[in-house]
This record gives sequence, structure tokens and C-alpha cells, in this order.
Amino acid sequence: MARTKVHTELIVGLDIGSTAVRVVVGQLTSSREMSSELQLIGAAEVVSEGIQKGQIASIEDAVSSVSGALEHAEKIVGLPIEHVWVGVSGTQIISQESKGVIAVSRANSEITEDDIERAVEAAKNIATPLNYEILHVLPRTYSVDTQSGIKDPIGMTGMRLEVDTKIIHSVSSHVKNLSKVVYRAGVDIDDFVLSILASGDVVATSRQKELGCVVINIGGPTTSMVVYEDGDVIHSAVIPIGSSHITNDLALGLRTSIDIAEKVKCQHGECVSKKLNKKDTIDLFESGADQSEIVSRYYIAQIIEARVSEILEKVDDELSLIGRSQMLPAGALFVGGGSKIQGLTDCAKEVLALPSQIGYPLGIESITDKVNDIAFVPAIGLVKWGSAFTYSPGRHAPTAHIGGKVADKIKMIFKNLVP
Repeated sequence: MARTKVHTELIVGLDIGSTAVRVVVGQLTSSREMSSELQLIGAAEVVSEGIQKGQIASIEDAVSSVSGALEHAEKIVGLPIEHVWVGVSGTQIISQESKGVIAVSRANSEITEDDIERAVEAAKNIATPLNYEILHVLPRTYSVDTQSGIKDPIGMTGMRLEVDTKIIHSVSSHVKNLSKVVYRAGVDIDDFVLSILASGDVVATSRQKELGCVVINIGGPTTSMVVYEDGDVIHSAVIPIGSSHITNDLALGLRTSIDIAEKVKCQHGECVSKKLNKKDTIDLFESGADQSEIVSRYYIAQIIEARVSEILEKVDDELSLIGRSQMLPAGALFVGGGSKIQGLTDCAKEVLALPSQIGYPLGIESITDKVNDIAFVPAIGLVKWGSAFTYSPGRHAPTAHIGGKVADKIKMIFKNLVP
């Protein structure tokens, strides 16, 4: 007997990047047996305007880009998009450690979901850096009385509950500007999510997170990373170098335009120069140059290799800060448009001395081939993040707690400003 499927409302991820605005639309289907499946039913992207280095540089241009991407996605799925999960990225992200301590509330001293909520709330009572606000509170481990290192204390008995958390902050003005752009594009905001966390959730398995791994998103102006160990986030960082720097290097090295340099990078880019024959050449005319110009592929690879190695060395510096350089058994997973360059994983194995692979979304059905495009991983991650809340209202997302109800606060502020 066939299962009867019931479609829930749409879950939409909106990734506003400096290179492109990407929208992914997902839908949860549930059956009478109460099983639930997430399926991606559409994806769209448009070139970004009004966004530079992850920051809103022009509200009007950014609204136009976001509106265009949402309209394109609506045409693909044939349904209106009313609310979205918005990714936050950029160099303005900072994090700090915090501890929350409470007395267990029930008379029989059994720890409940409510106690965990109160402990996490208590951890948020810290001095927030000036002009920053809480984006996420990530519970790491719990302690019940004298027993520490507990992952899930629900059902345990004790008088005192402690939680060690990592709190992630974003600059308030950046979140408010993102809010203005999204609301003016005509949709509501479910909440804000750090893009690299959403990416990590969708490409790294529980086993990889337990053993220790790093997820690296090479974007246009920046490279973001998140490090997992024992199933928890232990570090996140944003490096102010990305794939647009590779394009700029090629434009200077080949004495050509940015557009041609971008085509050369995508069509002929290679991260490991020693793989190439020094006699291999390409003609820039085939990539859009006004006239024929023969260039060595080996020379192109040397330019790319130098910048990619620099990015990876910066990643290794971040790993060294937390004592994890060359010490993550599950290795590195790469996502983002900048990770499409040939030979990236080979270069990473050499520089990071870690197992390296491209990170593809796991466990998600899709009717669009964009699920295999690593540039869409952050937006797909946002859909999966949102599905955890849609399917289990009132419960935490798989690896993190959304803090502060940021979207609700800003929605009220914005509505008060608009006549």
C-alpha cells in the first residue's frame, strides 16, 4: 500500500554572497507513518550587486539582486516564497566561550528540556562586545553536579546543571542591513544562520564531526571555516582572502581584464603546477580577448597555486591556534564556488597535511542538479537547518541553538521605520 504524503510549507535558504545571490527551495514531505523527507524542488542564482566583501554596499542594488533571485526561484517552483532562512557571513563574525549554570527545577531532580533551555539562556548573560549581537549559542558539553563531559543530560538526575557554550556574534549594523534588504525584497525572515555552520551541517557526517574535521568555504572575497571535534564546533574563523583574489592575480599576471581572467580560472585553472607540461598553452582569444595571445598553462597554474597555497596556509594558522594543525583525522571538506578549481584537494593534502575532499550535501533528495553544485552548499545547508525547526518545532537544530530571536527584533525595528 502506497504511503500518503502530505506536503508542508516551503523551506527556503537565501545565501547573499559578494559574487552571487543563491536561493534554494526545499519541501518536507511527511507520511502517515510520521517519517519525514526533505526534498529540494528548486534553486536559482543571480549575479550580486551592491554587496562587497560580504557587506551591504548599496541597499537598492542588493534589494534588486535578492528580488531577482527570489522571482527566478518562484518561477521554477511555481509557488510564492513568503519567508526565508538567511545566511550571514563576512569578516565581522567573532566568537567567545561562556558558561551557564542553573539549579534543576523539578522536585525529583530529573533534568528536562526546560532545564537545558534555561541553562543556555543563562550562558547568554555575558557582556556582548560593543555594536555586536548574539547570532548563535552553541552548547558543547554539560555538567551535572560533579559529572562533566555529558552530551545529553535529559533524564539524568542532579541538583546543578552547567553548560559550556560557544557564542557567535555578528555586527549589529550588518544584520540590520541584511534585514532591510530581505524585507524590502518582499519576504519575511525565519532567522539568521552563520553560513559556514549551515554548510558544515549538510556536508560533514556525524562520524567526521566526532573524529575531527574542518569545513572550508572558499567564497569570492573571503574564506570561512568551521572546525568540529567530538561532535561539537570548537572553532570558526573568516579569512579575508578568497577566489576573487585568484582572479585579480590572474588579471595582473596575464595583463588582461577581470572577466577574461575569471573565464581562464574556471576553464583552465589548476592548483598543482607540477602536474602540467610546460609546453601546454592556451589562447586568451578563446576566453574572450580581442586578439590572439598564447599563454602557458604552467604559468597560469603557478599564479593560482601561489594564492591557493596562501589561503590554505592561513587555514592552517587558524588550526594551529587551537592545536589542531595536522591533527584532524577526518580531514578537510571544501565547499563554495572557489573550491571548483582543479587540483584543490591535492594542494590541500600537501599544505594542510590532512585528508581532503570536496564536500557534497548528504542525505537530501533533489529534483534539481544544483544539489551537486558546491557553490550552492551554503544555501542548501540553510534549507536543512530550517527543516530541523519546521519538523521539530520547539527543539534545537542538529548542532546549534539559534540565539536571541534576532529576526523578530529587527522586523519590529524595520516596520517602525517604514511608513
